[in-house]
Amino acid sequence: MTLEAYGHGLHAVQYEELAAGLETLPDATPVRLQARTVMVIRNQVLYPIRYAKSNVPVTAARLRRATGLRAELIRRHGPEPMQGELDLGLELEADTGDVHRDLSQLDPDVGLVLVAYACSMEHGLMRLEWGTAELRTEDRQLIWHHHEPLPLPEVRRSA
Repeated sequence: MTLEAYGHGLHAVQYEELAAGLETLPDATPVRLQARTVMVIRNQVLYPIRYAKSNVPVTAARLRRATGLRAELIRRHGPEPMQGELDLGLELEADTGDVHRDLSQLDPDVGLVLVAYACSMEHGLMRLEWGTAELRTEDRQLIWHHHEPLPLPEVRRSA
């Protein structure tokens, strides 16, 4: 459990719970990315992402920012874009930026599996899926190459 403030604690628990659930699997290797533990299993990093606070399909998922660790992780370790960039023959300077230092801990050949979920304080966990997606930079939309639902856990409510 984390000692972080309420909002940040809720953010941190997604990593803690996923890592705890996967740590006993064979070949599961913990890696620290931006002070969070994620698991690498069979050359795939499993990364949690809350994509919505309402009951919308995962195909509506969009990142808040097109920069930072999460965006760079998806670009570097997610699937190749389905549609290549239009080459107009212009020599434009690529926006390479600085690579987040934590990403150097991951082998360049490691793939990325997103564990995407929609949840809210009022309604709890509404959707849970996993799959592979690319990040469309211009609108921060996740373009899913493959995704499938995971069973929602049984919720125990106290009387």
